[in-house]
Order: sequence, then structure tokens, then C-alpha cells
Amino acid sequence: MTDPALLELLNITRDQYLDGRVGAAIEGLMRLEKLACHDHLLLQQIAEMFVQCGQHQDAERCYARSVELQPSNPDYLYNLGASKTALGEFEEAEELFTRAIKFNPKDYGAWLNRSGLKKQTPKSNHVDQLKFVRSRLNRNEPGMVQVCYALAKELEDLRNYDEAFQFLQEGAHLRRLGMQYDVQEDELVMAKIAQRFGAGQHGTTSNGQESDRPVFILGLPRSGTTLIDRIVSAHSHVGSLGEHNTLPLALLTMTTVEGDPPPGKEELVDRSAAIDFGELGRKYCESIDGFGNPSPRLIDKTPLNFLYIGLIHLALPNAKIIHLRRHPVDVCYAMYKTLFRAGYPFSYSLQEVGRYFIAYHRLMSHWRSLIPNAFLDVDYENMIVDQEGQTRRILDYLELDWEDGCLDFHQHQGPAATASAAQVRQPIYSSSVGLWRKYQQQLMPFTARLKEHGISID
Repeated sequence: MTDPALLELLNITRDQYLDGRVGAAIEGLMRLEKLACHDHLLLQQIAEMFVQCGQHQDAERCYARSVELQPSNPDYLYNLGASKTALGEFEEAEELFTRAIKFNPKDYGAWLNRSGLKKQTPKSNHVDQLKFVRSRLNRNEPGMVQVCYALAKELEDLRNYDEAFQFLQEGAHLRRLGMQYDVQEDELVMAKIAQRFGAGQHGTTSNGQESDRPVFILGLPRSGTTLIDRIVSAHSHVGSLGEHNTLPLALLTMTTVEGDPPPGKEELVDRSAAIDFGELGRKYCESIDGFGNPSPRLIDKTPLNFLYIGLIHLALPNAKIIHLRRHPVDVCYAMYKTLFRAGYPFSYSLQEVGRYFIAYHRLMSHWRSLIPNAFLDVDYENMIVDQEGQTRRILDYLELDWEDGCLDFHQHQGPAATASAAQVRQPIYSSSVGLWRKYQQQLMPFTARLKEHGISID
């Protein structure tokens, strides 16, 4: 049984992280790990907190120690496999997921993650095994979702597009049934952001934090943000903190009255327009300093930070913002076919992902009109066909000298804990461009809706 005193120490580190004191949280986790070296359950919790703090090597070490203590525990094998995936150790990850499945054939997350580690081939795939597993599952069992997504992914690899889409549609529908979500709330929030952060707000002088250390890479999920993160962080003056909640957590702290519950989404927008923007900038910079990365520039690659572009401009006027754009149907289909670990509830219905995209498109148009030159638009497709030219354009925007290493981003050893973890370890490839056309017939109602709202898909 875990020592209650150690659990209290873990809770302290969690509170420190939520309060933006990331450096203190990491130091506490390091001390706690030494005290918990024989407690496999506590090591799992410490590893999860290390991941929250962006310390993937430390998390891997804790997960590995747990597996040493309990080598037949499928949950621990799975977690270590996921950690190895983030670190680019795909052969080890595949072996760990296979072991997890051996000890627990109902570890459907391991089935799904194993399918995503590499492109499946006619000679090497798991389609027959997955179909057998699916045949033994009740439609309402949670594992059905993961199995359907795994089948869709492998069948797409094998170019069996019609069957792939059938399984994808089934998995997404089941996933959506298990969620409480109303896309209208997000539509209203984005409209309110545009209203509250308008010309009046941005026409005044801000007392923002002057640091030029932050670099935000943002856009819709699956738009290419991880690719650009890898390219830019291959530069010797740039480090990446990956995806983290530092900005929204700092904002939530500043807009929540002590003793009251956190505000709802729309109330949060209203309150955020009245905060001390300089204090938000200072809190943010103190937090990212705590991650312990000494690089002069630090990337925050959290896609949905596009919601906060107005706040970033006021709180961190010298920060650089890179916005990724991708063909509307390609990016929406890419979101739809991804089973995210958390977040992005709009992505499991084509109707809802379309409505979310339209609202996002309007908000980005608002930012361009309101604060021109506040961010750099980078088109995913342009990067695919002109890697060097687009990389030079990005480095010029960041006021960084050219380095050839940015072209060899796939050799960069930093962690990548996103749905693109396997893809960004490869050189740039073009097979994802226009992939939606393989499903043109199935996507016709979706594409028609985009056209109705003036969004070109040509």
C-alpha cells in the first residue's frame, strides 16, 4: 500500500503544476521518484505527472521501473509502450504493445496503438486478427471503438478505402454516443471571442510581457503543427515544450474567484477581456521557464491556442505565432479518422467537425483583419512541395539564421507525444495530401456544407 505521506507529496506537485510552478513540480517529482522506487503504482502516477510537465524521458524511466517490478502487468506494458512511442522507439513500443495484448487480449488500446506505429502492408498487418476480435465484441463494449479505428487505419494503409470508411464511421459514431457535447457551445464561444477581442481592445496600448522567448505553433489538430514543431525545434536556438496547458491554466487562475467554481466557457471569455494582460504574460513566461529547457526560444505547440491569439498579442506582444493551414476537407477528414486520447469532441461527427471548422475559419479571418501581421500563416501543402523555401520563410519570420539541420528534422531526437508521433520521424511525404478524395462520395454531404458557407475545396 502506498505511503499516505508520499501521496500527499504527489498532490503537492500536482497543485504546483496547476498553479504554473512547473519547475517546482519537476523538482518534487524527482525527489518523489527516489522515494517510490519500489512502489509500482505510485511510479505510474509520478510518470503521468512527468508527462504533464513535458519530461518524457523521466516518465519513460518511471514506467520502465514499474514494468521491472510487475513485468506481466498489461497496463504498465501499455504505458511504457506509449512512452516509447513518444520517444520514437517504435520497435520497442510494438514489442511492448504485443506483450500487453498477450497478457490481456482485451487491451484494445494496445491493439489500436500498435496499428498506428507504422504503415501496414499486405504481407504484414493485423486485419484478420482485428476482425476476429471485433466479431467477439458486443457493439456497446468500449473496446469496439478502438478496434474499429484500428481496422480503419490498417485497411486505409492497404488501400481498401470503402471498407476502411465503414469501420471508421462505425467507430466514430460509437465514440460520439458516449460523449456529452454540443458543438453550438463552441460556435458561440468563438463568436464571443471575436466580439470581446475587437478593435476597441486591440486599439489600446498593452502592458504585456516583453519577452520574445515564446513561439506558438497553432491551428486545428492534424493540420501539420507537429511537423512544423519538429522542423523549427531542430534549430540550435529553439526548444520545444510540445503540447501543454500553461496558457489556459494561467488564464483560468486569473479569472477564477477564490472559493468559486471555474467560470464556464462564455463567462471565461468575458472575464479574460478584463484581466491584467501583462500579468498573464509574466505568469506564462515563469511557467515555461520552469520546464527546464535552456533554449533561447521555446515552442508551445498546443493546436487550440488559436482561440487565444488575441490574448497572446496583448499579453506577449513580442511572441511569434505560426498558424498552420491545411486543405479544409483533408484536415477535417484527418481529425475525423483520429481517435484522440482526450479533447476535440467535435471530431467524431462529420456534421459537427464541419460546423467547428466553419467557426474556426471565421475566427481566423477575424484575427487577420483585426491584428494583421500578428502571425504567420503556413500552408501544409506548400511545406510538402517546397520544404526548404517554406523553412527559410519560417526562420526569417522567427529572426533566426539558417541551419541545414532543419531540413533533417526527422532525425531530431526530441519527444513527440501527439497523434503524429510516428509520421514526424520520417522525411516529408505527400501521401496525405488530397487523401480525402479517396472518400469523395462518402464525404459529399460534408463538402457541400463547406461550399454553402463559402469555403473553397478546389
